[in-house]
Amino acid sequence: MSAPIIITGIGKRIGYALAKYLLNSGYLVIGTYRTEYESIEELRQLGAELHCCDFYDNAQVTAFIHSIKTNHPRLRAVIHNASDWLPDSNSLSPATTLERMMQIHVNTPYQINLALMDKLQAYAEDSSLKESSDIIHFTDYVVDKGSKKHIAYAASKAALANMTLSFSALLAPKVKVNAIAPAMIIFNTDDNAEYRIKTLKKSLMEIEPGVQEIIEAVNYLLHSRYVTGRTLHVDGGRHLK
Repeated sequence: MSAPIIITGIGKRIGYALAKYLLNSGYLVIGTYRTEYESIEELRQLGAELHCCDFYDNAQVTAFIHSIKTNHPRLRAVIHNASDWLPDSNSLSPATTLERMMQIHVNTPYQINLALMDKLQAYAEDSSLKESSDIIHFTDYVVDKGSKKHIAYAASKAALANMTLSFSALLAPKVKVNAIAPAMIIFNTDDNAEYRIKTLKKSLMEIEPGVQEIIEAVNYLLHSRYVTGRTLHVDGGRHLK
């Protein structure tokens, strides 16, 4: 039986689309989610192994890691998609805001990578295809630009981007570690026309690229034999505006 791919945060948007694509492509998928959406049942029916896990609760993170270590001898990839986007103006204290952003974007991926790296290495050692396994971090285009309204968020994503460098050096050549840094990929259904027009003008391409753009990026990284320690920017050229 082929080794599974872990995707964190598969309940909606990019995580859901990526999980559905990989399942339909014949991959075994292990997913984490915090809220039971209709999409979760759909993924369950497609054969995904699903774990309800609130990454803000470190005990639940530990339990999830223990389950994977106990039940899966090898892993093809870990894709860190779970995220939250707390503005600095939220009702929480600044200390709590930063703590929560660091917990979900840094502490949890750090723990998972360290705990499961032997499972990823085992895949590379046993694979009849003689291919490496992968870790993919989802960061953000604000890592290089910063953010006036989401300072804690941007800082935590920057820390995740730095971990991409460290883990790629630690785990090579058996495990490739890369990041994808998207800007706006898909609008929310409640985004109004004024917001959409304003947002599209922020990139050179001036389009809503859709989730297929991320699926193609993930596919590229999974099948590359030579790319590690890099960030793939999927932002429509926003850094040049």
